[in-house]
Amino acid sequence: MRAAYHLACRCLPTYSNKFSRKDFTLPQLFACLTVKEMLRRSYRSAEALLNDCENWLRDVDLAKAPDHNTLCRAAKLLLGRLRVNKLLDTLARWAATARLLGKLSGRKPLAIDSSLYESHHVSRHYDERRCHQTRRRMKAKDRRRKGRKIGRSATVRGLPKLAVAVDAHSHLALSMWTGTGGGSDHPHFEPVLFDAWRRVPRRSLTAVLDAGYDSEANHELARRDMGLRSIIPPSIGRPRADGGPPGGRWRRAMKRLLATKASRRRCGYTQRWQSETVNSMMKRNLGSALRGKTAHSRKRDLHLKTITHDLMVF
Repeated sequence: MRAAYHLACRCLPTYSNKFSRKDFTLPQLFACLTVKEMLRRSYRSAEALLNDCENWLRDVDLAKAPDHNTLCRAAKLLLGRLRVNKLLDTLARWAATARLLGKLSGRKPLAIDSSLYESHHVSRHYDERRCHQTRRRMKAKDRRRKGRKIGRSATVRGLPKLAVAVDAHSHLALSMWTGTGGGSDHPHFEPVLFDAWRRVPRRSLTAVLDAGYDSEANHELARRDMGLRSIIPPSIGRPRADGGPPGGRWRRAMKRLLATKASRRRCGYTQRWQSETVNSMMKRNLGSALRGKTAHSRKRDLHLKTITHDLMVF
């Protein structure tokens, strides 16, 4: 909570408006939101917890705990994209000052991956037993009607999605992208990589990604425009009938570079799983289900999860 308060004091204004009531400052509200996220509380239970912890409130100069409605309105104000980018910029500078970042090349590169989160809380009993019974019943109806098909695609289209660029040395999330639904990882390649690249200046980065980001255009963007080394398996698309190499200069180079296990280890591609480790850490420590009811509120929840994870790393 103290770390979140000091971070917000350096990035956020004291009040949102000169006509604010001035009961709470924005850094104080942000610190309360990070406590809510770390302890997996709702807004009401976070208010009750803070009321019981007067020493926590004194650490951030609070005389009383904010109301749950105040916390909810603060989340809408503080967790927008522009303010979150400022917070991540400051966190990256802190990490560089504390020598927490690795060299981001070779053995410990920049790893990028995406993951889907649950849009609501579901018990294991409901997920494994009741949903299975419902699917069997619906399939039986479809056999009689021969109408619509039961599949996973309709559910996946509504799931929140988070992509993070991770320092493989410290497990610090340097940038992120939030969206809704499954689909290809190709559209968010540029924003995630660019934000991570600009937050670690004067470094020769090596970025390792899975086959979902495979594209000759992505290699050109990373290598020519940003001057970093991108390593992506050339597995997207239909293979050639004659068994030849894939099209494109850099995709052919990836085919040769990742041909053997020893070469994958030398170039650092075997560290790509560090991004999956961070996604697993966030789901285990902060929960895999989001409390938001709309796409915008779920994106705010993902922003808060990422910043809270970084503060926990610190």
